[in-house]
Amino acid sequence: MAHARISMYLPPNINPTQAAIAYGCRALPKLNEELQSEDLLTRQKALMSLCDLMHDPEHVYVAIDIGCLESLKALLKDTNSTVRIKATEVLYIMATHNVGREGFLKHDIIIALSFLLNDPQTACRKNLHLAFKYLAQLPSGAQGIVSSGLIPSLVWKLQREEEEIQALLLDTLAACLLEDATEALSSHVVPSLKEKLLSANNNIRSKAAYTLMAISIPLEGKKQVWQFDVIPMLVHLLKDPVEEVRANAAGALMYATVTTAGKYAALDAEAIPPLLNLLNSTLRKARLNAIKALTMLAEAPEGRKILQVNVPNFRVLEVDVSEAVGRAAEIAIKTIEWKP
Repeated sequence: MAHARISMYLPPNINPTQAAIAYGCRALPKLNEELQSEDLLTRQKALMSLCDLMHDPEHVYVAIDIGCLESLKALLKDTNSTVRIKATEVLYIMATHNVGREGFLKHDIIIALSFLLNDPQTACRKNLHLAFKYLAQLPSGAQGIVSSGLIPSLVWKLQREEEEIQALLLDTLAACLLEDATEALSSHVVPSLKEKLLSANNNIRSKAAYTLMAISIPLEGKKQVWQFDVIPMLVHLLKDPVEEVRANAAGALMYATVTTAGKYAALDAEAIPPLLNLLNSTLRKARLNAIKALTMLAEAPEGRKILQVNVPNFRVLEVDVSEAVGRAAEIAIKTIEWKP
């Protein structure tokens, strides 16, 4: 005769670290209640489950609608590090969706997250900066970060964070600088970025050059890039072994050489030969940035004289597969062949 025995093992496909999710439309309201529980384990399990659910934008919409963002804001102050880490993880996953980014702006999540900039847990800070990075992809999100007065803090953290987080900071700063670079320029962002151009990390060099491109768009940015002797370093990066770094360095030079001082700083650093080499790059933006930077240098008589023998190189690019490259090549030829 068979005997009933109770297994000591959990049923298959059951994760003991996650909260049991209620059926249908009751799932998220139930988890929101559990986020507010006095019991630590209940809060942790609810956060684990939310991390899975927030990959779906429809769930993000419902979560915002029922007040989950307010519950998560409260959990950012939790004394338990696991709760803070998982709460920031939920928020950065939500920030990957447009509906989540818009919710951040409506519920003042930016300021709430900013209190964790100095959190002792690296994972917590990384999640925070991932959230800022995704939020900054929305122009209103980038403007929200600027308006919150966080730019000086982000610039300061750039010198002190771990490399992985530095890369996220550079992404956020680049997007914010495109919206408004005023506060960054008064926070010594140019010297900070200049230092990052020397990094042994390929990704950081590339992102620092890209961020310098964003900071060089306003006139004050162009002036500071010249004043802090960044242009010779950008010229040096035109010979970097990483193509993305070379392309971004050319982009930064494209803006920095709009001013007369910038043009002559680049010419003194012998920028023309490495820029001409970039015309043969397989990377479209490298060719485009190089052509535009050379066009800027051709506006100076000394630059125009050097480039006149290289007009055939630009003729080839007039029929480039990229229309933008072709148009830029035409403008470059007109500039080089112009006679006073």
